[in-house]
Amino acid sequence: MKKIRMEPDYLEIFPESKIGILICTGIDNHIKDEHQYESYLRDCEKLALKHIENPEFTQNPIVRTWRDAFYKFKTKKGARCSIEALLKRVAKGNQIGTINPLVDIYNGVSLKYGVPIGGENFDKFEGDMRLTVAEGGEEFVTYGSDKSEPPYPGEVVYKDDAGAICRCFNWRESVRTMLEEDTTNAFMIIETVAGERDDVMDEALDELKTMIETELGGTVTKHIASAENPEVIICK
Repeated sequence: MKKIRMEPDYLEIFPESKIGILICTGIDNHIKDEHQYESYLRDCEKLALKHIENPEFTQNPIVRTWRDAFYKFKTKKGARCSIEALLKRVAKGNQIGTINPLVDIYNGVSLKYGVPIGGENFDKFEGDMRLTVAEGGEEFVTYGSDKSEPPYPGEVVYKDDAGAICRCFNWRESVRTMLEEDTTNAFMIIETVAGERDDVMDEALDELKTMIETELGGTVTKHIASAENPEVIICK
């Protein structure tokens, strides 16, 4: 049995946090048309503009919320929430490139709703996945690197028994569990930190669920974890 668990040390920093979870099994993530999601991403980039109407980028509410959240724990210099990184690219007029169907779908939903979304291949998890505070030294190799760059002590991370899965909360993921074309069982996640956008998270989670079921097949189940319900079973 594998589980996702919000640990007490994380909840001490973010007691009102909720994480929306989709457990996707038996999906087909193969690229059938490399241009399939280009127009979808272009449409979502246009929708994302409503999240960055303030010309002072860091003062847009979504960006400000996550900047303030990242000030509450130890981070690598320059690390930013995944949704800020996407919105900054849109603000500069840069397009979001296609990767594979599941990643393209969740990037589009992330842009549309202004929420951070991540995904991992849960077949690659070693034991339970924990949202916690790093001890420091956990194994972590990210895309484009050939060496381990462990999280700092006190950094918020997702990790399992083999090391860190995502550093700086939702900044950068490990190659070990990343979503690839041959991924059939995926774990999708959306976070909030202060209860301020729980309704948006829920709506985004529903749209993501529908798109995955419709376009990639398989079975998708939805869950919400919180301080009152900090643990969700991923698979038995």
